[in-house]
Amino acid sequence: MPRLPHTTSAAGPTAAPGSSDASPDVRRRPRRRAALAAAAAGLAVLAVGTPVAYATLGAGSPSDARPATAARGTDYIETRLFFGTERPDGGPDVTDRQFLEFIDGEVTPRFPNGLTIQDGRGQWRDSNGVIERERSYELTLLYPASEARMRDPQIERIRDAYEKAYAQDSVARVEERTTADF
Repeated sequence: MPRLPHTTSAAGPTAAPGSSDASPDVRRRPRRRAALAAAAAGLAVLAVGTPVAYATLGAGSPSDARPATAARGTDYIETRLFFGTERPDGGPDVTDRQFLEFIDGEVTPRFPNGLTIQDGRGQWRDSNGVIERERSYELTLLYPASEARMRDPQIERIRDAYEKAYAQDSVARVEERTTADF
């Protein structure tokens, strides 16, 4: 078998691939370099990915940091209320006009800066275990998080007033912290 010539580089003498003249250290260099490159790439992924993962998870991260691209706006609370229109007592369904009058009398005075109403179709199990399907309304209220303590009793008054006025078993309430920019 013909012998391949040795070459010299800045890193020292090396043998051509497949040459039996190369020392064990020289033959392991490409593998070591590949292993070091793979380890460096893995560390880079962890270094970049960890803060992003923590930012996505939110609370509980080491620094409670936000994602690299911070959300615009300020902290708000989004409260959604779900109003059914069928009356369990057998009375007539709540009409659009009645609902808008309720909004004007009970909600707007407490939240004059704005609100959103959406028509919906809902389903839930009533207190007798019967699945009810009905036309419904979803009311969205958005207010600064700093006002949450003050707004809570106002929202509960709205829920109570609707339940009493239209003989409802309940008005569902969902809340989320968010950011908003106007």
